[in-house]
Amino acid sequence: MRKLDHCNIVRLRYFFYSSGEKKDEVYLNLVLDYVPETVYRVARHYSRAKQTLPMIYVKLYMYQLFRSLAYIHSFGICHRDIKPQNLLLDPDTAVLKLCDFGSAKQLVRGEPNVSYICSRYYRAPELIFGATDYTSSIDVWSAGCVLAELLLGQPIFPGDSGVDQLVEIIKVLGTPTREQIREMNPNYTEFKFPQIKAHPWTKDSSGTGHFTSGVRVFRPRTPPEAIALCSRLLEYTPTARLTPLEACAHSFFDELRDPNVKLPNGREKPALFNFTTQELSSNPSLASILIPAHARNQAAASTPTNATAASDTFKTSLLAWSHTMLSCDPVRKC
Repeated sequence: MRKLDHCNIVRLRYFFYSSGEKKDEVYLNLVLDYVPETVYRVARHYSRAKQTLPMIYVKLYMYQLFRSLAYIHSFGICHRDIKPQNLLLDPDTAVLKLCDFGSAKQLVRGEPNVSYICSRYYRAPELIFGATDYTSSIDVWSAGCVLAELLLGQPIFPGDSGVDQLVEIIKVLGTPTREQIREMNPNYTEFKFPQIKAHPWTKDSSGTGHFTSGVRVFRPRTPPEAIALCSRLLEYTPTARLTPLEACAHSFFDELRDPNVKLPNGREKPALFNFTTQELSSNPSLASILIPAHARNQAAASTPTNATAASDTFKTSLLAWSHTMLSCDPVRKC
């Protein structure tokens, strides 16, 4: 966590060790940014009031989540527990910060990983199939589940067990093909699944506004762009899912790139376009979409001297604070 430095990831400010009640019992204590709310609590508030989360907030929260994923994935780090409870929020500024890296791991090709990971509702199908050679695309599936939940007001795949979780997924996406199963886990290709037809994600072409099967996955007024994005995230085949950076460039988030759009409380939007080379490393060609012209102009007009001075002031303050904390207890480390 000391290596991670991103506006949408909770920052490790300090850590220290403390002794437990038992002999040789030692606890690692982390001091992190304080952020007052979570996406889970905010979404639950709207759900209990029988209201839907305003679409501008859905866009802001999901966009910042994808930015955080693009950043950690660029280092080969997979979070492995993306869920609304792990998305911290400042309700005044709409800033989102990803937290809880207790399950995170740097994935290495050819090195096996545990498949029993990630909270059930947000667990990618390849994990349910017992795959141990999965990729960071499991985070993308989880993010797709979060997006669907914000649109629906409830989890899209509320399974009671691992097997039931797969049943819930099949109810929406239909039975995976043999090729899709092979991509998730080759050991299951001969397993017989009940043949269930998928619910269409989008409306039919007749203009009637009805889904072709007569069964809706989302509410009637759900923006088509939101449904389109969901359909690109919740794919059985891991390699068919969008990358986090591609998700940020999706048309669903075009409203955020409008310089005139503000938060409902009248405040300016949080920092959304300050992409670093590291963030863009997976697909630099997307920079022209991700960094709109007005943001490029602002960046060019900013003075490096002021930015450096602000950075130096912060570092000096943090260093002084660390020295004070260290002098309190010789066991603490920085």
